[in-house]
Amino acid sequence: MKKTVSILLFWVLLCNSVVSLAQTEPESIVTEPDKFEDYFYESLKQKGIENHDKAITELEQCLKLKPNDATVFSEMGKNYLALKNYEQAYASFEKAAQIDPKNKWFWTGMYETSYETKNYNQALVSVNKLIEFDPAYKEDLTEIYMNTQQFDKALVLINELNETIGKTDRREAYKTQILSQGKFQNNEIGNLIVQIDKNPKEESNYINLIRLYLDNGDAKKAFEITKKLDAAIPNSAWAQVGMFKYYLDNKENQKAVNSMNVALASPEIDSSVKHRIMNEFLIFVTKNQQYEPDLEKAIAYFDKDPNINVAKEIGKYFHNKQLWDKAIRYYELSLKNSDGQNVETNLLLLQAYVETKQFELVAKKAAELVETFPSQPQFYYYSGLANNQLQQFKKAKEMLEMGLDYVIDDVPLEVNFNLQLGEAYNGLGDFKKKEQYFSKANQLLKNKK
Repeated sequence: MKKTVSILLFWVLLCNSVVSLAQTEPESIVTEPDKFEDYFYESLKQKGIENHDKAITELEQCLKLKPNDATVFSEMGKNYLALKNYEQAYASFEKAAQIDPKNKWFWTGMYETSYETKNYNQALVSVNKLIEFDPAYKEDLTEIYMNTQQFDKALVLINELNETIGKTDRREAYKTQILSQGKFQNNEIGNLIVQIDKNPKEESNYINLIRLYLDNGDAKKAFEITKKLDAAIPNSAWAQVGMFKYYLDNKENQKAVNSMNVALASPEIDSSVKHRIMNEFLIFVTKNQQYEPDLEKAIAYFDKDPNINVAKEIGKYFHNKQLWDKAIRYYELSLKNSDGQNVETNLLLLQAYVETKQFELVAKKAAELVETFPSQPQFYYYSGLANNQLQQFKKAKEMLEMGLDYVIDDVPLEVNFNLQLGEAYNGLGDFKKKEQYFSKANQLLKNKK
């Protein structure tokens, strides 16, 4: 009987256990690792649909199960970064990197967060670490040095990259910016000297060194490097830039002309250097007039210069020195090259003609210009002035009265118009009108004062 009861009791307990197990929810028997995976994959799902707050909540559950999981911290950093919560983003990536410092992407997260917030001093930490994984990040380091004004370090790094992987426009622009501050030029001079010794056929190093010496006013050292360049790379156009200066200083004039022509003809020489050569040669020609034909020939090299009308500028140079015949020659050359359409050059030329008392030429030229530029009052004025000098008073009066209508807010010109009208009426015998215009000119001068 006891045995029968015991057997029955065993079956009852067994059945109750089965029933109990059958009633248990599936979630209550999932293992801890399965829970972690559920939370983590749910966070990825929420991040994918840009529900970043929900993704962070799921990741927080992951951290309760695995408090030191670097991947979870990295994912939190990505979601915080998407929410522009930069402080939490950086802290999350930083924690991930502390746990697993050999993972490049954790440092990348720190760098991207710092860069996005323009916290360049903070970015230095991560980018220096990233260089250990990928040297290409040295390009980023160059930019960060520039943004943090660590120009000495930037210059060293730029020179290193130029030597190892070649130059880029961006790095060359950075270098120009740095070298505009004189205190860094000595470092660059030393670097270029080393580069020339290592790569004697690399012309750009000579060119940059010559420019630095010239900018510092050290023509002697510039010439020494020029001679090295000429020896290493015969017929280099850049070598002729330095040789030109040397020959001028040493009064080897024809050699200077020859070097100038080579430099001006070369497409390798930039326009600013060519203009400097022309300015120096112009000053030389002022004292050595026998070389004026060479100056005129040199101007032809600038015919297509879109920025500066060289012939006109040379004319203005002589104009300021009151060397009127020379000024006229270059103004006429300038107009020939520009189809005569430059208003300023025409006005300068007319004034130079007046200074040399070529009034018939002034009258003829001004009449043509009035036809071409009918709203320019200055051309009417020169026509009136010239005709007065030629005693063509009626013609002078007509041109001046027409031109006066175009004078607007130019008191000096209006004064001159009235004075010339007074002269014209004086020549015509109308003394009342003469006094009227002279009086108006005086009144304008008083009002101006």
